[in-house]
Amino acid sequence: MFERFTKDARDVVKGAVEQAEGERAGTVDPGHLMLALLDREASRASFALAALGADERRESARRALADSRRRAGLSRAETDALAGLGIDVSEIVARVEEAHGIGSMSGDRKGKGWWSGRRGFGRDARDVLEGALRVAVALRDRHIGDEHILLALTSRPGVPAEILADHGVTYESVTRVLYGSSGGAKAG
Repeated sequence: MFERFTKDARDVVKGAVEQAEGERAGTVDPGHLMLALLDREASRASFALAALGADERRESARRALADSRRRAGLSRAETDALAGLGIDVSEIVARVEEAHGIGSMSGDRKGKGWWSGRRGFGRDARDVLEGALRVAVALRDRHIGDEHILLALTSRPGVPAEILADHGVTYESVTRVLYGSSGGAKAG
């Protein structure tokens, strides 16, 4: 599949690995792909993000991802569902961080042994990359570009899609910017 990736798409994958390394994460996840996309310049995905104003809110998206990771990666929908059961996630996070330190629920490896091996892609990140292939096929594109990774990321449930949507970036809005009103079928 990677042979069909454009240089921009490969750069996103490399950028996601760098994001994971910077966080000392054991695997690359969809959040790392989102951060790598937000860092892109002069590509189709960066054009779409700029057209939707997301490039101006990049730091806000980074903070939202960090906040989610402090909640053990729970999305707002998951947090709300737990609240409906009487479980206050903010209170749990506060108690755990009081006992074990800030970021202890995030899987944060800071201060722990450094793992210097090659970063693998977690199941969710692999699903996003496979989704990018499905998006490209649905749009009848011959190659997989960073725009297809962005579309795949916005088409599947999870924290990155939620954060992007909060910043005006949805599958529909990206499709409209890149392909006009006649955008292709949703594949994810």
